[in-house]
Amino acid sequence: MLELRPTCEHCNKALPPDSLEARICTYECTFCATCVDKVLGNVCPNCGGGFVPRSIRPSKNWKGDNFLGKDPASTRIKHRPVDPAAHTQFAAAIRNIPSEKR
Repeated sequence: MLELRPTCEHCNKALPPDSLEARICTYECTFCATCVDKVLGNVCPNCGGGFVPRSIRPSKNWKGDNFLGKDPASTRIKHRPVDPAAHTQFAAAIRNIPSEKR
């Protein structure tokens, strides 16, 4: 089940469960759209993958107890600011490879 982490790992911006700004990689590393675009260049600093918008879990129990009230968002913050210079060096070799081919 998707963890729905509460903040951007780089800038620590709040990303509530209904945020349209949250971006995740396949390992659920979570960043805000601004950091993905302006700092990371769509390259995850932890795995090298790309990012997609994070799904929004339904807030109401429409069917089968599959909703935020039963499966709440995580409260565990992972604040791991990225070193821009180190990330630029890391991402240089893979930045131009489409994320689905990395």
